[in-house]
Amino acid sequence: MIGFIFSKVARAVITLLVTVTLVFIFIRFSGDPAAALAPPDAPQEVIDQYRRALGLDQPFWVQYTGYLNRLAHGDFGYSIHSGRPSLQIFLDRLPATLRLGGIALVISLVAGLGLGAVAALNRGRPVDRAVMGFSVFAFAMPNFLFGLVVILTGSLMFQVYLGGQGASGSIFGVVAPALTLGLASMGSYARFTRSSLLETINKPFMLAAEARGIPYKRRLLRHALPNAAIPLVTLVGLSLGSLIAGSVVTEQVFAWPGVGQLLVRSVATRDIATVQFLVLAIAATMVIANLIVDLLYLVIDPRIRAR
Repeated sequence: MIGFIFSKVARAVITLLVTVTLVFIFIRFSGDPAAALAPPDAPQEVIDQYRRALGLDQPFWVQYTGYLNRLAHGDFGYSIHSGRPSLQIFLDRLPATLRLGGIALVISLVAGLGLGAVAALNRGRPVDRAVMGFSVFAFAMPNFLFGLVVILTGSLMFQVYLGGQGASGSIFGVVAPALTLGLASMGSYARFTRSSLLETINKPFMLAAEARGIPYKRRLLRHALPNAAIPLVTLVGLSLGSLIAGSVVTEQVFAWPGVGQLLVRSVATRDIATVQFLVLAIAATMVIANLIVDLLYLVIDPRIRAR
């Protein structure tokens, strides 16, 4: 078991190191940041001053090792435009994103798992086909399109704008963007729950439990659902990891003051330090979520402990 945990942690650390390296390389080679920050008619002397201020005049390996050293000491850089630490800017936007992503996750989990279970228990019936049709629609509907439909419906029919800075502080204002964000996950949860539950119900141990006279509800709750939930843990872990990265489009559509909107603006304004930190924060969230899922398998799946 210790070897399993060590291998997963080592893989997570290596993934983060590779991510740091790739982000550093891609940002440096996607264009000259100093030229992008300088005014369009700036002379070469001004661009060179920008390069010296950003440390871009040093050799590449010096920039890279210096960046790793600063990361190791908790220095994630400062925004070029505001002069504030990138970490502080991120923390200011994080509560709005977590509120939006958390409510979207709850909505998608409750609705998706419930609809998937109903479809599995009514296999081949009209309700099963209706749920599967809805899941395909939810998974295929683009976030930006559904969000625009929600905004236009609220504005034209109810004279209410569902989004913006003011909506982020109200539980009612977060429902519309959260529903938009959780729509695709809702469809995925419904399909995975249905297929996993049907596969579990038809396994030999369920037939053996029925032969021993165990009541149907107990077979379903005590035997089928726990075993069917094992594949869904991975899907839930991916959803947890995408709480920050997955809301970029939705935040743009609803003008939500979160991390996703900050990332888009930082890329547009070539704020190097902020972009680097946001990408690293998103990658770290995904890696940590996957690590937690791998460790949870030790608890919920005794076959892994046996190996």
